[in-house]
Order: sequence, then structure tokens, then C-alpha cells
Amino acid sequence: MSLLNFLLDNNAFSTAELSDAINVDAQPRWGRIRDLNLFPSQSVRSPSVAIERQNDVLHLLPSTARGAPGTVGKVGKRDMAILNLSHFEHDDYVYADDVQSIRAFGSETEMMQLQDLVDQKLQTAQFKHDATLEFLRAGALRGQILDADGSTILDLFTEFGVTEQAEDFDFAGTPDVYASCMSVLRFIEDNLLGDVMTGVHALCSPEFFDALIADTKVQEAYKCYTSTEEPLRNEVRCSFPYAGIVVEEYRGQFSALNEDGTTTVRRLIPAGEARFFPLGTSNTFKTYFGPADYIEAVNLPGLELYAKTLPDPSGKNKFVTLTPQMNPLPICLRPQILVRGTST
Repeated sequence: MSLLNFLLDNNAFSTAELSDAINVDAQPRWGRIRDLNLFPSQSVRSPSVAIERQNDVLHLLPSTARGAPGTVGKVGKRDMAILNLSHFEHDDYVYADDVQSIRAFGSETEMMQLQDLVDQKLQTAQFKHDATLEFLRAGALRGQILDADGSTILDLFTEFGVTEQAEDFDFAGTPDVYASCMSVLRFIEDNLLGDVMTGVHALCSPEFFDALIADTKVQEAYKCYTSTEEPLRNEVRCSFPYAGIVVEEYRGQFSALNEDGTTTVRRLIPAGEARFFPLGTSNTFKTYFGPADYIEAVNLPGLELYAKTLPDPSGKNKFVTLTPQMNPLPICLRPQILVRGTST
């Protein structure tokens, strides 16, 4: 048996085994928003979700059996939307030349060396999918989920008729940073609409963060701060609390490949802005994961990542294709609590 056939036929490289391998958190995964545990994962069995807006809150509708009565609309229901999950697939290849030098000392050795090669490619794919998911979640915090080319996948404000809240900190004029922070806090508290939170967090662009740190009232507050972190002597970009909000500089950015071969850098937090959002909520942020477009995944609960192998379609057996993919929808179910901080 050739090594490429071995890769296709061996049980260790089945769709289930490969998907398990790519979902293992054996090492830290990329993404600050992931680290905040802001978007808990929820599996769904279809490539779309039905979401209704009731009393300004968005609710995921449960699935029902075919022919069975549907869910009953409640008083105050305003509208419902069918939202499609996005599909991201990144193919990689194991060529005959890649396994040419692997000597078959025995099936176990052959298997181990092939497994190392496959694991390496799956890890690379995992990093790319992690970065993509971070980009999508950052878009959900902005109320506008974008694709890599800058086009809009989903605008939460437009889709559900919610007006974006912006707070201008007026750093260039006569700012009252404390009053602005209080305005953000109270707005989020008023619009949680029954949900709870443990605090408010802000991810800031470097420009916004620097202007905030330079404010005299912020510096004055640190004279009474019991922590050893002092903004004028120690680096506090990772995070520091002020006026009830934990502020953090976030410089996340990715390069997107354009059709003409050039690249465009896309920042997760636009220059001069900050994004304020609550932490510790029970039902405000979600990431829905749907099933892969594989026959064996139909109608099953979705996984975060999938992977399978495919043979050379030419029949020449020159390579095997690895097809990692994910089908996510990160969403804020209360988009009215998202606050954009500006710094004129």
C-alpha cells in the first residue's frame, strides 16, 4: 500500500479523528477576545439559525420536528430573522514528495511520521481559523461582522433596527473622562434588559489608549490607586481599571490577501476608537457553530473545527487534500449594549 493510500485509508486519519485532533487545546490558542471567554460556543444542527427580537432582546429559536407545531410567538414579538452561518475552508495538501523520504521501518513508524506531518498542517490551519474567528468576534463587538475583503457579512444594527451608541471622549477639547465613563456604564446597565454582568471592559486602539492615559484626571486617580501599577512609570497597556471600566490596549490586526495579490491590513479596533462591552453576561454573546458540509456531518451538532482527507481527483494519486473548515456565527444578542468610544 502506498503512503498516500495509507493516509486515506487508515482509521487514524478519519474525519472524526482529524476533527478531534484539530479541536484539541494542547497549547494556547490565538486571540485576546477568545481569552476573555466573552463568546461561549453553542452547537447547532443546521447552517443557519432563526433569531427573533422581542422587547429589544434577540432570542435563538429552538428547532422543531417536521410536521410538529411551531414555537408560539409571545406578546411583544417584533420580528424574526434567519441568519446564515459563515463557511470558512482552508485546503492544504500532502504531496507524494512530502512523504518520499519517509522510510517504512514498520507500520508504526510510518504512521507516526505521517501523523507528525498531518498534525503540523492541521496546526497551521488551526492558527488561521483562530485568527479568522477572532476577526469575526471583533466585528460582533463592533456590531458589524466583516469578511476578509472588508465586505459586510452581517450588520447587527441594520438587521435588528438598533441604533449604535457612541460616546465621544473629546480628548482634543475639554474632556471629562470620568463623566464619559459613567455615561458608558449607565448606558450598558440600562440596556442589559434583565441580563447580568460582572463589569465593563474596553478594548482600545493605541491612539485612544494613549489619549486616555495622558488625561490629567486619569493620572490623578492613580495617586490613590493601591496597585503598584502606575501609568507614568510602569506599562499598564495590558489592562487597568478606571471609573469602573477595565481599559486595555488591543493592537490586533491581520493581513488579508486581495485578489490582485496585494495585502490589506485590517485592524480589529479602528484607529482612534475603543469598544465597550459587558463581561460575565449569561445570554448576551454567543458563537454558534454549525455542521460541516460533509455527508457524515449532516444534522449533527456543529463542531468548532472540522478536517478530513480527500484523494487526488485526477486519479493519479499524486497528493491528498486536507480540508479543515469552520462554520461560525459570533453574535451579540443585545446589540444595543455595544458602545463605540471616539476621540475627536
